[in-house]
Amino acid sequence: MTTPITITVTGAAGQIGYSLLFRIANGDIFGPKQPIILKMLEIPAAMGVLEGVAMELTDCAFPLLHDMVLTDDPKVAFDGANWAILVGAFPRKAGMDRSDLLGRNAPIFVEQGKAINNYAASDIRVLVVGNPVNTNALIAMSHAPDVPRERFTAMTRLDHNRAISQLARKTGANVADIYRMIIWGNHSNTMVPDISHCRIGRRKALNLVGKRWYKKEFVPTVVGRGAAVIKARGASSAASAANAAIDHVRNWALGTRKGDWVSMAVPSDGAYGAPKGVIFSFPCVCPGDGTYQIVEGLKVDPEIQAGIQATGEELLAERAVVADLLGS
Repeated sequence: MTTPITITVTGAAGQIGYSLLFRIANGDIFGPKQPIILKMLEIPAAMGVLEGVAMELTDCAFPLLHDMVLTDDPKVAFDGANWAILVGAFPRKAGMDRSDLLGRNAPIFVEQGKAINNYAASDIRVLVVGNPVNTNALIAMSHAPDVPRERFTAMTRLDHNRAISQLARKTGANVADIYRMIIWGNHSNTMVPDISHCRIGRRKALNLVGKRWYKKEFVPTVVGRGAAVIKARGASSAASAANAAIDHVRNWALGTRKGDWVSMAVPSDGAYGAPKGVIFSFPCVCPGDGTYQIVEGLKVDPEIQAGIQATGEELLAERAVVADLLGS
């Protein structure tokens, strides 16, 4: 049998974790031949709920689920981890602004970054799902100096998927026929959904939908989708967020479609005028060996470029809020 890989999921008893764990155990990320060990981290108050989740995982009799570890100790959770999906974070509540949320969540990702640095496997790769994802990933990365920077990513794949689905609904195309979507920047209201390079089959997406629809309907819908979900169901996105995390890790591990790219928030090297020293969403291709490359040489529309600058400025402002908690 293939050697099991260890996957750590934080916030495992929460709604996203609940939607995520069963699909991981079913082989939806690494395929039907790769056994896994699930390490699930929760806060002490949620350990009882996590026990119930583990019972359900056991009762599913997943052939690929080699073992499970339930813990409230980050050292145990990240020990030997090959992949980590950091879902657990303090949720935004009424009256909180973005800086308040950063202040509550920053210490969580300081601790987890240190545990990843000290206990994870040498090939560890990390996806941050807990908001604010870009800056939380930056914090964790800053406290894991022995882990290569490119091993830390944040999730803008949900925004990417939302954008594809809106194009499909508008044009009647199948989502599988839509290629080269881009989400630039921060997972926030300043993100920049970009269809200027997008193709639906062999046709340019922008030619099919028109600039007016793109600006007046598409962008506001994609940017505001999370808030719309909360308004409709009384809770934030869970199953769709879990699905996006699976898509992100699967492409990172196994590769992207030929001729396509995906949106990943990764350490910025200054490409396309994005600021350095932040985690920024770019179009990326993944060859299938656990690496990625930012797509190079794209022509960027001036309005998109202005959006890249604005979302970059927001990320710099977020970094300034947590500057005292960043590693040296």
